Amino acid sequence: MDLPEAHARALTATRAYVVGIGDGEWPDPTPDDDWDVRVLVNHIVSGNFWVGELMGNKTIEEVGDRLDGDVLGDDPLAAYDESARIAAGAFSLPGAMQELAAVSYGPVPGEVYCGHRLIDVLIHGWDVAKATGQNTTLEPELVEQVWAVVEPEREMLQASGAFGTAVEVPADAGRQTALLAVLGRRA
Repeated sequence: MDLPEAHARALTATRAYVVGIGDGEWPDPTPDDDWDVRVLVNHIVSGNFWVGELMGNKTIEEVGDRLDGDVLGDDPLAAYDESARIAAGAFSLPGAMQELAAVSYGPVPGEVYCGHRLIDVLIHGWDVAKATGQNTTLEPELVEQVWAVVEPEREMLQASGAFGTAVEVPADAGRQTALLAVLGRRA
């Protein structure tokens, strides 16, 4: 799988959900406990900006608190677009998948970091869609690509608490439903 390409496609898919947020929906609750739509989108955008910093060989300490708080400003879509451009560009640089990134869970190859950002962007995009009443059907190929990242790391991801407690689904559930369930979401 071409992780940078899958990540870029997830950014595009999630952008469509950000575009679909109505003016009055920003304070609405989301599937993420304690996060409203604005806080959730801010999380995605901030994470994208972090990619540029950490893939640019900066440490968390060097970045400091510059990306804390509201990074959306008065134009959340423009902030999303800028952050997506930076993140996609950083992961697409030659050798980026082999470069070490000093993320919070230790230095990891760009390939690992990109896979985790792929999960974060696509699943939180689904969260935005769910919270705002948009079509929550994810692109099947992206679901498969995220599944390929999640499956070998399932226990570690669930133990991290970043995505919620796994939800039981029938054995014959579709792949999107199964993926969302592993990451604590009810389809």
